[in-house]
Amino acid sequence: MNREDDLYLVLLSVHGLIRGEHPELGRDADTGGQITYVLDLARSLASHPRVRQVDLVTRQVVDDRVGPDYARATEDLGVPGARLVRIPCGPKRYVRKELLWPHLDEFVDRVVRFLRRQGRMPHVVHSHYADAGYVGRELSRFLGIPQVHTGHSLGRAKRQRLLDGGQSVERIERQYRIGHRINAEERVLEHAAFVVCSTQQEADTQWGAYQNAYNTHLTVNPPGVDLGRFSPPRRGLGTPSIEAQINRFLRRPNRPMVLAIARPDPRKNLHRLVEAFGKSPTLRERANLVIVAGNRDEIAALDEPARTELTELLLEIDRFDLHGQVALPKHHASDDVPDLYRLAARSHGVFVNPALTEPFGLTLLEAAASGLPIVATDDGGPRDIIANCRNGVLIDALRSEDIAAKIISVLWDRHQWRRYANAGMAGVRRHYTWHAHVHRYVRDVDAALTRLRPRGLPRQRSESARRRLMRLDRLLVCDIDNTLVGDRESLAELLALLRREHGHVGFAVATGRSYQLTMKVLEEERILRPDILVTSVGTEIHEGPHLDPAVGWAAHLRFSWDRDGIVRALQGVPGLRLQGEEGQRAFKVSYYTDGRAVADGSDGDPAYVGGQLIEAEVRRRLRTAGLRFNAIFSHGQYLDILPVRASKGKAVRYLADKWELSLERVLVAGDSGNDEEMLLGQTLAVVVGNYSEELEPLRGQPRIYFADAPYAGGILEGIDHYHFLDRATPTAANATEETP
Repeated sequence: MNREDDLYLVLLSVHGLIRGEHPELGRDADTGGQITYVLDLARSLASHPRVRQVDLVTRQVVDDRVGPDYARATEDLGVPGARLVRIPCGPKRYVRKELLWPHLDEFVDRVVRFLRRQGRMPHVVHSHYADAGYVGRELSRFLGIPQVHTGHSLGRAKRQRLLDGGQSVERIERQYRIGHRINAEERVLEHAAFVVCSTQQEADTQWGAYQNAYNTHLTVNPPGVDLGRFSPPRRGLGTPSIEAQINRFLRRPNRPMVLAIARPDPRKNLHRLVEAFGKSPTLRERANLVIVAGNRDEIAALDEPARTELTELLLEIDRFDLHGQVALPKHHASDDVPDLYRLAARSHGVFVNPALTEPFGLTLLEAAASGLPIVATDDGGPRDIIANCRNGVLIDALRSEDIAAKIISVLWDRHQWRRYANAGMAGVRRHYTWHAHVHRYVRDVDAALTRLRPRGLPRQRSESARRRLMRLDRLLVCDIDNTLVGDRESLAELLALLRREHGHVGFAVATGRSYQLTMKVLEEERILRPDILVTSVGTEIHEGPHLDPAVGWAAHLRFSWDRDGIVRALQGVPGLRLQGEEGQRAFKVSYYTDGRAVADGSDGDPAYVGGQLIEAEVRRRLRTAGLRFNAIFSHGQYLDILPVRASKGKAVRYLADKWELSLERVLVAGDSGNDEEMLLGQTLAVVVGNYSEELEPLRGQPRIYFADAPYAGGILEGIDHYHFLDRATPTAANATEETP
């Protein structure tokens, strides 16, 4: 076997608390069946002979409230080639998934940095749930690798079922950020190589509700169940510890157990199960209800959705006076879950999933493998599971009387109960194994990689073109006007040099021009396509083989940016004139300045005359208005107002950090005031010979070289001055001893 063709797969599951040892399933609304799915998938994929490495990438959480396990950077998953990788994203503390959306662009950049640091690129990125779908799409577009996606639950289906359950549109949006989620799912459908569905109903009905449902391949590939953990009760297994915790709630613990295991989330519809039990005299007289709804110390300490749901459960129990008939334990471990199924099976009970919507339902497979018949919602995965395994019945999850009737129909017909139990165990082995899932998965991934690689193009060259930025060890960053462009002969010499050093030297352009105008001048001057474009005075970054927007940079710039407020504050300033539409961008307000302008102060004296006094007035007005900004004057006639975090210099440092390039390996070249911040600091800076006078104060500063030659000739002179193309780390000839 050619090990170069063996697969390296990155699985993304951003939210929840994920650990390989004893996962805390049900701890909160974000730590449920998806966690089991991705852990089992990672281990199963790593065991396939075509797979060399699987990294399950999630969010690092540094929070004493949840414990130290989730702060570890990496964790082996107990199978060779499978590990859990935790990467910082947003606040260090643990937060629910709906609060992570503003931080996902940061997560994209940090994953890129992790991949560059380890020096190996994945063949595929596989995202799980909508938030990871957003991250996976950005990584896929940038790295040029396929995205595979698994939805787990879908925003449109969830919104409809919550509406059917009586919740308002406003509450759903406020609590679940459902608009963000649906938009991310639509964009994933536009882009993904294929989407893994657990059931045909998920593919046809749930994904079919999306506008872009027909823009990608939906493949039905149900997950498996760990038959080593989940098995029917046998003699000699002893008494599980969880049994005592259950029995202490029950007056008659030997009755058949109606078991539900789910997170305390409104979508799980547990309160209606309690209502069904409470309204049925038969169930109250002849069965016990056991609800395992996560872990808690105090309900008051839980987040709002879990707190609300558990409070409603307790109120329903009290309303029907079910004390002594319902067990609602506060704690359980992941190792207790198989024992819970076996306890219910031993009592000739039933497992119930009353969820409003259920994309698949791993708990149904676990129950079936344990010899426990099932009663489940007539929505999504349960339809396929019961059709394949013939081990239970479907319910209308919105009708408590139907839930009760179906539970009774299973519990009191012993012959039917045994048929369901035996059929479930056989059906799981026949239809739901991780071995079968992974076999098909690897086949689909190989097909996606074949489609991505152009016909006749060797794998090595194709991947090299896509992942070039990952391998660069230095970067040349040049302004365009009056720096890169101005002398065709020296420009041709510089471009020839860049082509020769293409293997390890990256080329970036940083300019005040817009992206469109930059591409136009590059084409007119026949300049080779850069690896990176920093445009609109550093407010926009495009990178990679297709020069895709760096969305993480845009998210970074939104901090305290009030574009309309800036325009209002500077309205009527003499000497300022807004540039036309072509000069304006989302994160840039641009003006022409007239240094001859004179304005009278309130006492009749001149308030300001000339460019320097115009600058002072601009800054005074913006500060008086309480605005945060970065004002850049250049060439004595232009003013750009940017977000406080924006400039060409900040963009260069952002890129150096993202690509883990020491600033000593970044050479920047410019000629005017809007290059000043880019020229300062630890980069190797070159001021070309035809520079504007506003840069003269920089002369003599360490790491800033004033070239004699103008235009591209000055860049070449700076490259020689710093010995920039030497394989050793370059150092500045004019640096002081203190400069590293």
